[in-house]
Amino acid sequence: MYVKPKKELGQHFLKDLSIAQRIAELLTGHGEYKKVLEIGPGMGVLTQFVLNDTRFETYVIEIDRESVDYLKQHFPALDGHILPADFLNIRPDLLPTKQPDSTELFAVIGNFPYNISTQILFKILDMRDRVPEVVGMFQREVAQRVASGPGNKDYGILSVLLQAWYDIKYEFTVDPSVFNPPPKVFSGVLSLRRNAVTDLGCDVRKFTQVVKHGFSQRRKTLRNALKPLNPTEAALASPFMDKRAEQLSVAQFVELTQLMMNDEL
Repeated sequence: MYVKPKKELGQHFLKDLSIAQRIAELLTGHGEYKKVLEIGPGMGVLTQFVLNDTRFETYVIEIDRESVDYLKQHFPALDGHILPADFLNIRPDLLPTKQPDSTELFAVIGNFPYNISTQILFKILDMRDRVPEVVGMFQREVAQRVASGPGNKDYGILSVLLQAWYDIKYEFTVDPSVFNPPPKVFSGVLSLRRNAVTDLGCDVRKFTQVVKHGFSQRRKTLRNALKPLNPTEAALASPFMDKRAEQLSVAQFVELTQLMMNDEL
């Protein structure tokens, strides 16, 4: 039995076992979770190595019916651990085991479809208190953006929002030739590990708005980019306002948000 990669699902199946093993070995158990959820396992090239790690109980979530049938046939160890669903649309409390009202911790791993990888990260961000570790393969440009720091042209909204809650490392680059079919771009593997932050010290919704508005016109100073948010006098007096968004660290965005918190954003 063979699963044909489907373009509409953004499927590029990894065929290099050594790379799959390297990705699986990046799971550290950070946060003392016991369950791992793999997104989009396809034909299980990565899955087999996650299953071999006896520290964890492995679950997979797969939207492709053909892949689900393949996994059931070739990986009996996944019996009862396959969620035939769309990760982006499933209720968070049903993850990773499809048991309602779940609050348990779990890690996320996967060779993520490039067309939805950013959406996957935003959903994980919403579940940050339940997902202490993420290991994933992305389009290289997305991976670089997530891991970039202040002053870098790749540094942006996703960088700041994720780095507020996770320590992020760009692990290694993957050549297109190790996939079937080969994508037209290089891939990059990231690891994200939940940091010790439980409270930013400001309203998270307002922090997100400040970051998004700041980068919406990244060539402008924050004084101009944040005008629609009606900055307070304290915010307007801040030296941050004369900088561009890409020049501010996460901590500085938090500080700027605190200065703006007297106003409704």
